[in-house]
This record gives sequence, structure tokens and C-alpha cells, in this order.
Amino acid sequence: MPTQPSADGVFTTSRLFPFTPAQVFAAFAHPERLGAWWGPDGFSNTFEVFEFKPQGRWTFVMRGPDGTHYPNDCTFLEASPQRIVIRHVTAPHFTLTITLTEADGQTRLDWRQAFDDPRVATAAAPIVVPANEQNLNRLQAVLLATGASSASQAEP
Repeated sequence: MPTQPSADGVFTTSRLFPFTPAQVFAAFAHPERLGAWWGPDGFSNTFEVFEFKPQGRWTFVMRGPDGTHYPNDCTFLEASPQRIVIRHVTAPHFTLTITLTEADGQTRLDWRQAFDDPRVATAAAPIVVPANEQNLNRLQAVLLATGASSASQAEP
């Protein structure tokens, strides 16, 4: 697990999930599923706008374990079963690219978070690195808990 971003402000991680790409995609495409796992441990979400389509808006508030509210405004640049690209419009500014690839009946998820300012990425590394891993841990827990509902439910 990298502890620092690349020189150009990019964090990367990947994970192999024992679910099909359609099942993992459904955990992004359905707001109730996404809200259940999005964010680091102890955080919860209230979605205000969720337009899961290219150029669709995603506005939500994350609540930290201490009760602090963190407003987020994002745009889905891409929302396909193979690739989801999210532009974080509120500071800190970054683009998150999630790629889903079939791998022998499982899904390889590649997570690439590119900050606009490499200095911001370096300063945020102590938060971002564990938070990204926690996000993927929470995704795995939701997939296991839901039995990753059938692929026929993958469409939003």
C-alpha cells in the first residue's frame, strides 16, 4: 500500500473482489448501496442529488464520527460498467477514476485519485491513504452483506 502520492499528486490502489464486475458496479450505481459504504470508517452519508450518468451531479454530506459535516459536490464524468470517473468539485479538487476489470470470475478494482495540486495530495496523504483502503474494505463488506445482489440489478 503506497503511503505517499506520486510526484504528480496521484494515489493508486487496487483490490480483487470475489464478485462479478456487474455486482461491483451495482454497489456504485445504487445510491442506497453507495451510501452504505462510501467514505472511511465511522462516516455516514446523506445524498442530496445522485445522477449516476455522464455529466450527472452527485451532491452529498459526509458525517464524521465526531458529528462534523463535510459537504461534497461532484460530477460523474463517466459512469459505465467498466469505468467510473468522479470529479470532486469542492476542495480539495481531484479526479477519481475507478476501473472494473473481470479477472477469472472476480473483479479487479483499480482506484486512481489524482489531485489537482500535488502539494495538497502530499499534505492529505496521512488521511487519504488509510481512508481509501477503508473505503474498499467497506465496499467489500457491503458486497458480502448483500450477497452482491444479482447482476440483473446492476442498472441504476
